[in-house]
Amino acid sequence: MSDKLRLLDPRDVRIFSGRSNPQLAMSIAKHLGIPLEKTHFSRFSNDNIYVQLGASVRGRIVYIVQSLVPPVSDHLVELLMMLDIAKSASAREVHAIIPYFSYARSDKKDAPRISITARLVADLLVTAGATHIMTMQLHSAQVHGFFAVPADPLTARGLLANHFHDRQYSEVDTVVVAPDVGGAKSSARFAKMLELPVASANKIRVSDEVVEIGGLIGRQVKGFRRALVHDDEIATGGTVVELCRLLVDQGIEEISLIITHGLFLGSALQRLAEIPQIREIVTTDTVPLLAERMVPNMTVLSTAPVFAGAIRQNYNRRSIGELFDFGLDGDEEPE
Repeated sequence: MSDKLRLLDPRDVRIFSGRSNPQLAMSIAKHLGIPLEKTHFSRFSNDNIYVQLGASVRGRIVYIVQSLVPPVSDHLVELLMMLDIAKSASAREVHAIIPYFSYARSDKKDAPRISITARLVADLLVTAGATHIMTMQLHSAQVHGFFAVPADPLTARGLLANHFHDRQYSEVDTVVVAPDVGGAKSSARFAKMLELPVASANKIRVSDEVVEIGGLIGRQVKGFRRALVHDDEIATGGTVVELCRLLVDQGIEEISLIITHGLFLGSALQRLAEIPQIREIVTTDTVPLLAERMVPNMTVLSTAPVFAGAIRQNYNRRSIGELFDFGLDGDEEPE
């Protein structure tokens, strides 16, 4: 049997986008060689959202791209409606492509009378009609298990590491730093790609915007001149600001922030700009960033090749294990 992958058949496949990240959806479609179909959105006088898919999906494989970025509730409802439309219109398969799954942060019951919202949203997606979920870099690994249908949590680690491969960083002057133990495993894999050592801080979240950084970070970074801070997301910037200040106090002269999901809410970019040791910010397009919010030292990498590659593998019923966020270590081959 030939190992050559079949191209997606535009007569058999439909790809649509919600309003959260149409540029990424368009780029994914371009990589796949299929058109991005139109979707019609409007709002009734009573504030209800109206959605209509612009092409027939009967008997076809449907991919719907939507990031859960602000306004999150509107974008979530749009996604649920689009899934429901595809299911009700007799689509053969309905794939929810969610580059940024914001509710992955609500993964546990750590206070009385609260919702484990990540599980709730996962249930809603399946009820609406999703037969498969594809996302990028979940904030919490256990959220993968909340989905009652197959789910592929992809990683941007390779994409981000490739950006730094030509820098020729030395293991004696550069260290990869994880802001908390929860992200230490992912940061360790990123460090391994660059053949660099890794350190991990201990983050204690006081509130949505206030964190405390402790642990053995001082001893772990002693003697290094440069730090590559690797994290899954920046929202208000509270975590990385505290961590960067601690790193500077420990003698770090240069800092690169390497972030999969760059929300940069409120005054986050201003807070980061106040730390001159932060020489660059590298993020991806899972969260759209307006041109006027871009800063000179920021690089935005496209995740479209990763999503397109995973979709192509899925279409050909091939393994995408090497693209998983929770993939294998060492030289083991995915099944």
